[in-house]
Amino acid sequence: MKRAWWKLRKSRRVQRWMLVVVIATMVAAAWFVRASYQELLTYPDRPGIGTADPIEVVVPPGSSFPEVLALLTEAGVLPADEATKFRLFVLHKGAARKVTAGPHHFRGDMTPTEILDELQRKQQRKTLRATVPEGKNMLDVAQILAAAGLSDAASLEASMRDPKLLAKLGIPGATAEGYMFPDTYQFNVDDTPDAILEKMVTRHREVYAELRRRYRNEAQDLADDLQFDDNDVVTLASIVEKETGAKHERPLIAGVFLNRLKFSSFKPKLLQTDPTIIYGCTVPTTKSAACQKFEGRIRRIHLRDEENPYNTYTHEGLPPGPITNPGKQALEAVFAPKKSRFLYFVARNDGTHQFSKTVAEHEAAVELFQRQGAVGDGSAAGAVED
Repeated sequence: MKRAWWKLRKSRRVQRWMLVVVIATMVAAAWFVRASYQELLTYPDRPGIGTADPIEVVVPPGSSFPEVLALLTEAGVLPADEATKFRLFVLHKGAARKVTAGPHHFRGDMTPTEILDELQRKQQRKTLRATVPEGKNMLDVAQILAAAGLSDAASLEASMRDPKLLAKLGIPGATAEGYMFPDTYQFNVDDTPDAILEKMVTRHREVYAELRRRYRNEAQDLADDLQFDDNDVVTLASIVEKETGAKHERPLIAGVFLNRLKFSSFKPKLLQTDPTIIYGCTVPTTKSAACQKFEGRIRRIHLRDEENPYNTYTHEGLPPGPITNPGKQALEAVFAPKKSRFLYFVARNDGTHQFSKTVAEHEAAVELFQRQGAVGDGSAAGAVED
């Protein structure tokens, strides 16, 4: 009996100590919670312990927040032992993904709120202006953009030939030729070649879609009569763009090429246009043996070259794809050509062309304007060297 009483007394003593421990723990926890709460309330507006000297931190594009945090501590904007608190503060604000890339300006005595505000400050992005004229092929465009300070020509050309990017942009050919709309653009100075190309292709899509809506019936006629798809329209427009700088002639020249494709009496269906030969000898990465001897002037070996798929003197119909980047007027000329019976034209050496319906008329025009006058750029005729 005495032994049982002693055990009961001992048990009560243990319980009292346990109660004391529990109460002490609760008090300590309450104090910690209160202290943490006070810390949470005061932390956002607590000045830093650094100096007021200016500190610049450049946040690279695509940086994760831990990477940004490392930049801040390395630069002395935040003490290393404050990094975790600042991270929790930013996460509480839901602002980890709102940090803007670019240069940010800090001081060592800034509060966490001030630091976060600066990290989220909208950057004044520098822009570069570039004008791409009508009638420039992809190599020309790459050079123009590079000269404007946008990347380098090689990187730009690589994007123009990138199969994955072309597939993403919905371009059917092996390059972006024909789909980089001639216009004046404002690019961000840090735009990648892919972003630059996407902007130009988007502009082409906008212009083309508007023309397609306006000339819906005409587009259907082209599809019915010649099985033209959108890429064929762009291809023919690119040829029209290269054939004349006279705006009023574009619908008539487009009509001549369409007549050659449509008229049953015109055989073979050869467009016989010099700019396609030149393109095949300059832009494609793989060139025919004759094109490898091309020195800027078409010779007979180039006219007879069957290995050049862009040679419209030896291959009927349209070339494999566009040969330049046509503007709105050239595209519109294909949808709305000027009706005529003309099948030939030759340069008149004044920026315009003489149009003919028959071979005899055309040969007379060639004699007058080409053989008796200065050599100009013609479609069905031109100076040819042996």
